Amino acid sequence: MSDPPPAKGKAGALYELTKPGIAGYVMMTAGVSYYVGAAGAVDFFPIIHTLVGVALGTAGALALNQYVERDVDAIMTRTQKRPLPSGRLQPREALAFGWALLVAGLICLGVLVGWLPSVLTAASAAAYILAYTPLKTRSYLATLVGAVPGAFPALIGWSAATGTVEFGAVVLFCIAFLWQLPHVLALAWILREDYARVGFFLSPPTDPQGVRIGRHMVYHSLSLLMISGLPTLLGFTGIIYLMGALVLGVVTLGFSVSAAIEMRQNRARRVFLWSLAYQPALLVLLLIDTVRV
Repeated sequence: MSDPPPAKGKAGALYELTKPGIAGYVMMTAGVSYYVGAAGAVDFFPIIHTLVGVALGTAGALALNQYVERDVDAIMTRTQKRPLPSGRLQPREALAFGWALLVAGLICLGVLVGWLPSVLTAASAAAYILAYTPLKTRSYLATLVGAVPGAFPALIGWSAATGTVEFGAVVLFCIAFLWQLPHVLALAWILREDYARVGFFLSPPTDPQGVRIGRHMVYHSLSLLMISGLPTLLGFTGIIYLMGALVLGVVTLGFSVSAAIEMRQNRARRVFLWSLAYQPALLVLLLIDTVRV
């Protein structure tokens, strides 16, 4: 999977540096978690402040990550056209821009929403840049570690709505965490040659046939299927969500099992593409079937 075509001009390059597609997923997750945590009783300005703060903080962390990985990105075919390796931005510009966005996001959340969402956003950025990024060249565990900051928006949104992190937030965190694993593993297999060129261990180096990675995709998909029904069992959502989540989970498991039987590019790609549809579909189910109190 390659990055989108390069944007034109300095403003376009800065925008591209924020990875707006990923930032959009993060905003959606935080916003829906806010909605579920508030049991549908959402005021306009608080949720807007939350979404803006999360968007700024996420964009800043993503920009800083590209600053840290600029030398690696220059080697991989997939990333060579990004703003820094292509020379459309200077490293100091990306560093200043990333910090400005991250700090602005933390201030926005801290002042307008609450200290806890701000702290959680800072923790997510730190885990992404200081833990996941360096671990990619050291251990296959980077796959698990990288899913942690990706699931933090569930905690951020819930805490913005309630002022605390309750069990419901942890459940949404776990769903977001588990969803990412088949997604990342499938991408790691598709891009294994590019990743191997820079020494990334996002797929096991001792697993050239993909047997282990396929098995892990099945484990994580099965776990996702089982835990995705908890919001209904806990009373946060109704039967529509439960049935939809089960269907989505069964399809995810089916694609993962197919890939595990024989790991091929087309089967891994199918898991990856389906995972892109799974998350927004599940978020829509949460939105339409949250139990109001």
